[in-house]
Amino acid sequence: MKSRSKRTQRDDSRAFKLSVVDQVEAGEITYKQAQNRYGIQGRSTVLVWLRKYGRLDWSKGTSTDLANTMSDKPLS
Repeated sequence: MKSRSKRTQRDDSRAFKLSVVDQVEAGEITYKQAQNRYGIQGRSTVLVWLRKYGRLDWSKGTSTDLANTMSDKPLS
């Protein structure tokens, strides 16, 4: 049986990171789903990518917070 070496964030190409960021920002998947789907080990790796490469302001919270602020609630 072959042993798998641990992947690091540096192993992922910039194009891959941008693809994941685009999927999360488009609402196709959550950052946690991205971690599971693509085998990303670190709990905060995708969040780091979102802050670094994303077009949205991810400095104030996670996608859950963003979803709550973007809901169809009427403005008061």
